[in-house]
Amino acid sequence: MKHTIIDAPGIDRMLTRMAHEILEVHKGAENLTLIGIQTRGVHMARRLQSRIWAIEGINVPTGVLDITLYRDDWTRISNHPVIQATDISFSVDEQDIVLIDDVLFTGRTVRAAMDALIDFGRPQRIELAVLVDRGHRELPIQANYIGKVVPTRKTETVNVMLSESDGIDQIVVEERGAAEA
Repeated sequence: MKHTIIDAPGIDRMLTRMAHEILEVHKGAENLTLIGIQTRGVHMARRLQSRIWAIEGINVPTGVLDITLYRDDWTRISNHPVIQATDISFSVDEQDIVLIDDVLFTGRTVRAAMDALIDFGRPQRIELAVLVDRGHRELPIQANYIGKVVPTRKTETVNVMLSESDGIDQIVVEERGAAEA
């Protein structure tokens, strides 16, 4: 069973609201940087960067982070993990960094992202922005900016699809195994 819970206009509204919330908390965009976690977090980071530009007229530094080798389960996933680009072309020292990912589930991806980020320097503060928080945490991690909280069963998956990688903007919840059928 599969059903769309958020469509393209809904995703657009959530990202716009999140951009405003980030700017409100930070009282503007000074000292602010965005870092998207590969893959869909990168697309979200670029969209948030664009919205912040439209609101404040400031081009917030935005980076790309691959966490593959920082995951605690990468050897279980594959003997030959696919490493994607990391591109952080600015200093993270003393910056307020907003890590961006599509779905917050167990917290392990975020933990890996923080480990990877610390290898680049010492940020002033690290926050987290996600489109969907689906619960079921295994680590004590929570998002600062959330598009939508979606209570799920562990047997379900939440799939965020973004036009940059999937050709469509939507968020779908489906039973595990339904995608393989």
